[in-house]
Amino acid sequence: MDKNARSSPSFPLAGRVAIVTGATRGIGRAIAIHLHSLGARVTLNYVSSSSEAELLASELNASSQQNSAISVRADVSDPDQINNLFDQTEQEFGSKVHILINCAGVLDPKYPSLSETTLEDFEKTFRTNTRGAFVCCKEAAKRVVRGCGGRIIMMSTSQVGALSPGYGVYTASKAAVETMVRVLAKELKGSQITANCVAPGPVATEMFYAGKSDETVKMLASACPMGRIGEPKDVAEIVGFLAGDGGEWINGQVIRANGGFVV
Repeated sequence: MDKNARSSPSFPLAGRVAIVTGATRGIGRAIAIHLHSLGARVTLNYVSSSSEAELLASELNASSQQNSAISVRADVSDPDQINNLFDQTEQEFGSKVHILINCAGVLDPKYPSLSETTLEDFEKTFRTNTRGAFVCCKEAAKRVVRGCGGRIIMMSTSQVGALSPGYGVYTASKAAVETMVRVLAKELKGSQITANCVAPGPVATEMFYAGKSDETVKMLASACPMGRIGEPKDVAEIVGFLAGDGGEWINGQVIRANGGFVV
């Protein structure tokens, strides 16, 4: 790629800075790569996969201009660490953050019923999925650029619509996020910052496949009108649109990106 090409109109996010949490795997990784391809400088957040984060940052920097991607460790449920995530991003790129995408999340691969869910697993799920989203929204609402191009995007799940057995705690943790984001969009009135959720259906990621048999995967694919499981890029391209100027009039919404799996 031409290292000077990023200032061209072909790169609609050129000059903007994005933080992507959970950026080393699955949907988060695909989103980080896609936003970078659109011209954004990207902070790759991780909590345990340091080598994967550093390698991805190196690959992104090698594909364009140096210092267009960095990796920063932070637990999304820890306010001090998220504050530091923003601090390091601003210091490295010399700019305020324009876009926050929160993809960090956990799902119990045992798929227990509510009656079989331990309190420990309940608290673990809500700590990452719900508290983590709250901490990220709280910090982003104070620090994302106001006046032009500010975007806050949280990952939810189409399970909020499907309500499948075995997903009770996970679905509840994400339903809370959807409610927070809808309220946040109203609270940000006048800031020109939009706040939305993207709620994927079944997507071919490590988290999706964990604990599922081949038969279950085939059943889920056949239940989708598109006849397949989603790919991370399917979600990444939707997020890329919301993050750009074309997504300005979408605010306070939940986009169920699932190929018709849940309608």
